[in-house]
Amino acid sequence: MSATPSKSERILDAAESLFAVHGYDGVTMRQIASHADVDVALANYHFGRKIDVFNAVFERRAELLNSSRVNALRACQRDAGEAGPSVEQIIEAFLRPLEMAQETTDPGWKNYLALIAYVNNSPVWGKSMMSSMFDKLVQEFIDALKKALPNAKDDDIYWCYQNLSGALTLTFAQTGRIDKLSNGRCRSDDFEAAYGTMIPFIAAGFIRVCG
Repeated sequence: MSATPSKSERILDAAESLFAVHGYDGVTMRQIASHADVDVALANYHFGRKIDVFNAVFERRAELLNSSRVNALRACQRDAGEAGPSVEQIIEAFLRPLEMAQETTDPGWKNYLALIAYVNNSPVWGKSMMSSMFDKLVQEFIDALKKALPNAKDDDIYWCYQNLSGALTLTFAQTGRIDKLSNGRCRSDDFEAAYGTMIPFIAAGFIRVCG
């Protein structure tokens, strides 16, 4: 049996679910407190302003994601030996931990990844929040891709990463667009298919543009 969440965890869980659906501007501290079943004064006591809650929610799971992805990259580098991993192996190390997060039964991960999709697409939040949490990790993967693609221009590597980020953000968001477009043949919550297609697709794009 899992431990009962503390009041501060309940506040973060409530904020995470609300921000994921309504964004930053569509949520109030009073709504967060109500969703967490605590007094708004307690929410203010634990976290202060709404922006502080937003930052705390965004930071809470980032380290877990970063650690799992770095470990996957270093494992594939170690297994590949001196030749180094292929482009597809690097992309798989970057993406598979995210598939595992989306496949978990913990609804918090669904909310968190939807929140990342919101932040990554925002001209207000994207540059500062994504950079502070994920740039160090992304740069390590980009360095690995540069070694796997020694003739690539830096500009091409970064543009290809931009396209990878866009595909990943849409997968996080689960908008249902592919469900409607395919008349139900494909589902936005079919993560095995989503990542199983995205990994070779993105790897082929990097090789075509940068190879």
